[in-house]
Amino acid sequence: MDSKDEARAQSQQAEEGGLEPTTAALDQLALSLPLGKKRAGRGAVASGLTHECGVFGAIATGEWPTQIDVAQVICLGLVALQHRGQESAGIVTSEGHCAKNFNVHKGMGMINNIFTDDSMKKLKGNLGIGHTRYSTSAASEEVNCQPFVVHTAHGALAVAHNGELVNCESLRKDVLERGVGLSTHSDSELITQALCLNPPEGEVDGPDWPARIKHLMQLAPLSYSLVIMLKDKIYGVRDPYGNRPLCIGKIVPLTIGAYRNEKVDKLPAEGWVISSESCGFLSIGARYVREVQPGEIVELTRDGIKTIDIIDCPENRRHAFCIFEYVYFARSDSIFEGQMVYSVRLQCGRQLAREAGVDADIVSSVPESGTAAAHGFAREANLNFAEVLCKNRYVGRTFIQPSTRLRQLGVAKKFGALSENVAGKRLVLIDDSIVRGNTIGPIIKLLRDAGALEVHIRIASPPLLYPCYMGINIPTREELIANKLNAEELAKYVGADSLAYLSVDGLKKAVQLNMAVKKPEQVGHCTACLTGDYPGGLPDELEW
Repeated sequence: MDSKDEARAQSQQAEEGGLEPTTAALDQLALSLPLGKKRAGRGAVASGLTHECGVFGAIATGEWPTQIDVAQVICLGLVALQHRGQESAGIVTSEGHCAKNFNVHKGMGMINNIFTDDSMKKLKGNLGIGHTRYSTSAASEEVNCQPFVVHTAHGALAVAHNGELVNCESLRKDVLERGVGLSTHSDSELITQALCLNPPEGEVDGPDWPARIKHLMQLAPLSYSLVIMLKDKIYGVRDPYGNRPLCIGKIVPLTIGAYRNEKVDKLPAEGWVISSESCGFLSIGARYVREVQPGEIVELTRDGIKTIDIIDCPENRRHAFCIFEYVYFARSDSIFEGQMVYSVRLQCGRQLAREAGVDADIVSSVPESGTAAAHGFAREANLNFAEVLCKNRYVGRTFIQPSTRLRQLGVAKKFGALSENVAGKRLVLIDDSIVRGNTIGPIIKLLRDAGALEVHIRIASPPLLYPCYMGINIPTREELIANKLNAEELAKYVGADSLAYLSVDGLKKAVQLNMAVKKPEQVGHCTACLTGDYPGGLPDELEW
């Protein structure tokens, strides 16, 4: 029996015994697959999905030194992006006059534990970038913490990256052949070193950073959003497919109340920020301006922002923004494609009610991931929404389950049932997605124990069938429950009276209903994890 068969056998034995597969078994199974070797060491996820990273940058306008605490702005911006990664974080700042040295602080863990008062005092600067990380292509170690800083003949360069390169190996080979050493297996270090290479057309009077960035984008068409810091400027870069998000905000005066009715472009700027999501802008005194367009290179300086260039999608393909940003990953108050994520999730619930309505008394959600969709479902179905689950916010991850009985009740430590709302009711329970299917069953049992007459599960996204190769930790096909059981079989397996998913067309319809874009003919969304249609080609065509 080879290692792949042995790992699968361990996983199957665990499932047949009513237990979750061990982390070791899942790791061994993952490593036996082509993609697994690239992502070795990043750890298994017992259930659900994890995102890749969040990037943030800030620069003060006007005279330097600035009165704005740039490091504090970046730290608060990263706190707002904490849902995108909880393994490590880092901030790099520049005072704007020395090209040789940046101020750097990085560490493992949550943002509030990494950045203390003492560390923040050392991060002086008029501009800076930050990163919060969940590893997708390299191990969870301090050496892989971002932003990466390299020292070139022309000064220091700092890079923070969100995404995962689909042609990592070919780019790595190209960089190594040019005599550049790599100290980690991180895509992000590879990007940083690739930016130090001269572009094919050569350079005159020092580095041409826009040309180097364009060269990188031609070598690696997806998947990434980058913030790149030099001595006195920041570049924001989004891959030509627009697969990962990136947006721009304006730091406005604290007296903004006087300008409340004015458009953002009329407001004075005290600084500029660039971020994976807009959700943290208001909390740092910034206003959302716009998205960085797919393929766009934008430059932020003390004088303002400007577009340097826009690189077209290869072979004039449509853009491929990750549709799961709407479904699962993004915070609900973020804005993508001219619409708030909450509104899209609400619309997903409405569409789900049209496609898979059911006779019931109340609609509820698995908090908080399915709440917006549940409200949409309830409104469309003309049913009342009621909370039925109470989430315990003080539960950490528990690896020791002392007995089979307690393991089967494991979900009880995360949720309590509001029995007065449940007892004697026919309930529709909405969740945003099902991955491995190992948490919904105990929730259904909890609700039945609290007196629910019927529990109908509705999922506000289509079934997950394929892994992601562009920066999302979606498990292997073998681990995705939708590849083993159809909706009817899964309902029986988890103990639901019925179970239905939103269709792929229904999800697209909900996403595109109120979208505000300049060129509709170029708009597209990556649905690879749902359909197997990968924007950069099939995975076996890529160099993994």
